[in-house]
Amino acid sequence: MLIRLWRALFLALAVAGLPEGGMAASSDPQTSPAVTARLITAQDGVPEGAGTLSAGLDLKLGDGWKTYWRSPGEVGIPPSIDWAGSENIAGVSFLWPAPERFTAFGIENFGYRDEVVFPLRIALDRPGAPARLKALVSLLVCSDICVPQDFELSLSLPRGAGIDTEAATRIAAFAARVPVPGPESGIASAAYYLDADATTLTVALRGATAFRSPDIFPELGTGTAFGTPDIRLGDGGRDLWATFPVLSGGEATVEEAMLTVTDGLDRAVTLEPDRVETAPAPPFTSSVAGPAMGTLVSIALVAFLGGLILNAMPCVLPVLSIKLSSVVRHGARDRWDVRAGFLAAALGVLSFMWVLALVLFLLQRAGVTVGWGLQFQSPVFLALMILILSVFATNMLGGFEVVLPSRLQTWLANAGGSQGRAADFLTGLFGAVMATPCSAPFLGTAITFALAGRGVDIFIVFTGLGVGLAVPYLAVAAFPRAVAWMPKPGRWMTGLKLVLGALLAGTVAWLLFVMVGVAGPAAALAVGGLSALLVLALSVRRLPPVARWPVVAVCAALALATAPRLQEAPAPSAARASLDWNTFDRADIARNVSQGRVVFLDVTADWCLTCKANKALVIDRDPVRTALQADGVVAMQADWTRPDDGIARYLERFGRYGIPFSAVYGPGAPDGIVLSEILSADAVLAALRSATGDGEPAKDRTASTE
Repeated sequence: MLIRLWRALFLALAVAGLPEGGMAASSDPQTSPAVTARLITAQDGVPEGAGTLSAGLDLKLGDGWKTYWRSPGEVGIPPSIDWAGSENIAGVSFLWPAPERFTAFGIENFGYRDEVVFPLRIALDRPGAPARLKALVSLLVCSDICVPQDFELSLSLPRGAGIDTEAATRIAAFAARVPVPGPESGIASAAYYLDADATTLTVALRGATAFRSPDIFPELGTGTAFGTPDIRLGDGGRDLWATFPVLSGGEATVEEAMLTVTDGLDRAVTLEPDRVETAPAPPFTSSVAGPAMGTLVSIALVAFLGGLILNAMPCVLPVLSIKLSSVVRHGARDRWDVRAGFLAAALGVLSFMWVLALVLFLLQRAGVTVGWGLQFQSPVFLALMILILSVFATNMLGGFEVVLPSRLQTWLANAGGSQGRAADFLTGLFGAVMATPCSAPFLGTAITFALAGRGVDIFIVFTGLGVGLAVPYLAVAAFPRAVAWMPKPGRWMTGLKLVLGALLAGTVAWLLFVMVGVAGPAAALAVGGLSALLVLALSVRRLPPVARWPVVAVCAALALATAPRLQEAPAPSAARASLDWNTFDRADIARNVSQGRVVFLDVTADWCLTCKANKALVIDRDPVRTALQADGVVAMQADWTRPDDGIARYLERFGRYGIPFSAVYGPGAPDGIVLSEILSADAVLAALRSATGDGEPAKDRTASTE
C-alpha cells in the first residue's frame, strides 16, 4: 500500500498546476565518461508544515555502461549514499526500481542500463524548515571495464511551495517500476526449492493472471550469484517454473529468501516465498519439444566423427593392441571366425556406450553433475582399471600363460582366442572405457547436445559415438580377408608382445599418477602394491590354485576398499610448475577483465590425456608460453582431477560436460572466446589478440576512476 501511495503522490506532483519556484529542484550534475549523477526533488522548496520530501538519485549512463541493483550478483556493487553533512534530515528511504538482467564478463548480473532514478523519501527533522541535502554517492559502473565512481552532490531547499514538474514526472516514472509488495502482487503462491548441495534453486509460482514474458530475480543473501534461469510456463501462463544454477553461495541462507518478478514494464512484484525447502523440486508437468529430426541426424553424424577420431588417441591404442596381438598370435583363421570375433568386439564398444548413456541419464535426472570421463575422478574406478590392466600387461610380458577353469582368467589371458566371443567382447569394452579420458574434435559438441537434452538424445549421440569408435572392428568384420595381409606367426611375435606389454604397463603407470591426484600418494601406493601382489600370485607357477585365488581375491578386494578410505587432500599439481598459474575463481575473471587484463583459462585434470597433450605441445611451448607470461595476461587453471561443483557449474554455462576446455577473456571478449578441445598455437595467440580489444599485445589497462 505504501508503494501505491508514493506512486499516486509523485504523479499528483507531476501534473499539478502549481507554479514553479525560482530555484531548480536539482543539484549540479557530476559527470564522468561513464555516468552523470545528480539529486532531483519534486519540490522546489520545503512547503510549510511538510515533514517529508520526494526526491531521487538520477543517473544517466553512457552508451554500453551499466550499474547494479541491490542484489547485484557475483562481482557487482550496489549504489550507496552517505548523507553525512546534510541538514534537517531525519532519515532517507531508498527505493529500488525493478532491474533487468545483463551479462558482464560472462557472469549474470542484475541492474540498469541507459538511465535510472532511485526514488528517495526524505523525512525532515524539523517539518517546514529549510533543508540541505549532501549526498556522498558511491557506485560501480561497468562496460568493457568496471570503474568505481564517487560523487559529492548537494542541494539546498529553502521554504517554498513550488513544484518541479519535470523532476516530479521523472521520479514518478521510476517509482512506478518499484515492485509492489507480496500482498498486492497478484501471485497466488510461491515456493523455493534449494537442493541439499545448494547448487540449484527452483522457483514455482502460481499467478492470479497469466504471465506473458516474465523474468525472475531471486535473492538468497549477500554474494549469492545465479546463472541464466530456465523459465517455463504452464496452464495458460498462470504456472511459472524457473530453475537457476547457483554459481556461488556467498553468505546465502534460505531464511533471507526474497523474490522479485517482472513481466514487462507494467508488472513488478517482490515477495517472500510461501515455502523455502532444502529439497529437490517436484517435477514440472509442462512438456518440452525435442529437436527436429534433421538436427538429431546431424548431431549423430558429429558424434560418429568424434568416436572415429578417438581411435587415433593414445587412450585407446594400448587396448587395441591386445586385439592386434590376438589376431597375430592365432595366425590364419577361418574368415567367419575372424568376422565373429571383431563383431563381438564392436558389440563390446557399443554395449559400454549404451550402459554409460543409461547411467548418465539416471544421474542427470537425480541432479548429479555428469560429464565425459568423470568416472576417472573415482578412486574405486581407478583401482579397478589398475588391477585389470596390470593383469593384461603381466600376461603380455610373459608373467603367466595359465589356462584356468575360470572363464574370467581365460578372457583376460587369451583375448580373441578360441574360448568363445566373451573375450572379444571384453576387449572392445575395455577399449571404450579407456577412450573416456580423451577428447577430440566434434566430441564436445556431441556430448554437450546429449547431456543438455532428453533421454532419446543421449541414446542417439552415444550410439553414434560407439559406432565411430567401433569402426576398426567393423572394418575387419566387413573385410576379414584383411587379416591375411598380416605377417605370419614367428619369433618376431615375442618382441611384439614385449612392446605391447610395455604399452599397457605405461598405461598402468599413468593411472597410478592419476590416482595420486585424485586420492593422494598413500592410496596410489596401496593400490600399486596390492596390484603387484596380485600379479605376483598369478605369475608364481608353483603356487597351487587353492592358495593363488584367495590371494588374488584378497588383493583385489583390498585395493578397491582402501582406495577411497586412504583418500587425502591432493598435493599441488605438477602441471603448475611450468607457468605461474592462478587458481580458478569465476569472480577473479571478471575482476581482472574489468581492470583491462586478459585471462587465459585452462580447465584440466591429471586423467585427461588430451589436456596433457595440449599443455606439452602448445601451452608450455613458445610462442604461447611467452604470451601467457606477458604483463597484463593472467594464466588461470581449473584443476578438475577431483570432483568440483564450481568447475562443473562453470562448464555448464557453456553447455560443456567434459574437458579439455580453454577460454580467453579480455576487454575485447568479456564473455570469453572458447577454444577448440585440441589447441594450436595460432588459435591461442589469435584469441589473446582479440581479447585485448585493440589487436595489440596485452598490457595492464586499469581504468582511471576520475
